[in-house]
Amino acid sequence: MPEPALPIRLIALDIDGTLVDDDLVIGERTLAAVAEAIRRGIAVSLVTGRMATSAVPFAETLGLTGPIVSQQGALVRAMAPSSSRGVGRLLYHRPLKPDVTVEIVRWCLDRGLTPHFNYLELMIVGANESRLDEYRLFVGDRLRVVSDIVARAHRPVTKVVAIGEGHHSLDVLGEGRARFAGRAEVTLSHPRFLEFLAPNVSKGMAVRWLARRARVPLGQCLAIGDQYNDLEMISEVGHGVAMPSAPAAVLAAARFVAPPVGDEGAAQMIERIALEGWHSADGPRNVQGVKVERR
Repeated sequence: MPEPALPIRLIALDIDGTLVDDDLVIGERTLAAVAEAIRRGIAVSLVTGRMATSAVPFAETLGLTGPIVSQQGALVRAMAPSSSRGVGRLLYHRPLKPDVTVEIVRWCLDRGLTPHFNYLELMIVGANESRLDEYRLFVGDRLRVVSDIVARAHRPVTKVVAIGEGHHSLDVLGEGRARFAGRAEVTLSHPRFLEFLAPNVSKGMAVRWLARRARVPLGQCLAIGDQYNDLEMISEVGHGVAMPSAPAAVLAAARFVAPPVGDEGAAQMIERIALEGWHSADGPRNVQGVKVERR
């Protein structure tokens, strides 16, 4: 973890479980905090496991103009001009190697996990997928149904998402990391969602990319997230913040723990650290009566 420094010049924000709860609504306090950060010249980007097209509405609501990091860092797009309905220009893309994708799919199927693919802005699922109607509601015309998911694995894939029941995906996380070490990154975006990406792809790598592009030292970056897939970006910056719902490993990596998402905890941390200049060296503070812990 780099030495924290002020002022904050770059903010990286996860979406689900961090900016929004299950209702997917960004609160007024969050909108105001982000707007003030932008007004002060702070670069703000979304760094998410979602596809970029799925993240764009949140970015537009927040008034963001910086790049969107999607698919856990495997793909970065520029924001499209406000007058355009198209997707933003592709700035970075690192897909999996097809032979590794094929092995991942077979490994998942052997363990009772249901794999599907993201490729650029498409979701690709097998014809026997039980959640087809749910996926159509979520991605609309970006859904592609294939007769044989293993056969489709021989072509380019940005990310494999394998879905398990209960916490099954968490149970095999360590096994997956050992099996594909050096050939694929394995993470969790949700206790049921095991995700596979090209080597060295992570939100942490993506924040480094954003910081280099903006010429901002990592010590002057603030990153906020809530899941295993946020651990690397929280660890990479001077001001790493975990939501209180985060797993123990993510909480341990964070310099601060925010108030809950229902209390717009991310907004409170932006206010205190980026806008008020609350330095992590000051130690624990109370934010609206909620203890925020220094790690």
